[in-house]
Amino acid sequence: MPSNLYETDFYAWTLEQSNLLKEGDFKHLDITNLVEEIESLGKQQRQELRNRLGVLIGHLLKWDYQPEKRSKSWRVSIREQRREILQLLKENPSLKPYLSQAIADAYEAGKDLVVKETPLDYGNLPESCPYTFEQLFDPNFPTDLNPA
Repeated sequence: MPSNLYETDFYAWTLEQSNLLKEGDFKHLDITNLVEEIESLGKQQRQELRNRLGVLIGHLLKWDYQPEKRSKSWRVSIREQRREILQLLKENPSLKPYLSQAIADAYEAGKDLVVKETPLDYGNLPESCPYTFEQLFDPNFPTDLNPA
């Protein structure tokens, strides 16, 4: 039985669907919209992975291509994104097979970040991601990232 709440009050719809599930009242569930929302949750995890990788790659590029402007803020951002990505992968291990594609997609976002925030332009940056998987997640890369 589809609920008009899905269109008029999404929060109330989620509460209603949750209660129906808890009660085992499967015949009154809004299956069509439940399926759509569950699929959407999975897509959100992939999007979060891409977004965090884009920020990480963007800050690594800024670190490499503007050594004279390196800042504590960039260092902290690199560290934070690495930690959050690893946590996301720990909580969602089925995202690991998607990681190579996510890195390739995120590289474009990383370049956009660099071009938006620095005097550099796309022609100043490599065509594809210059960082290996190992480098992206190595807390000691680049070697000058962590102050002595």
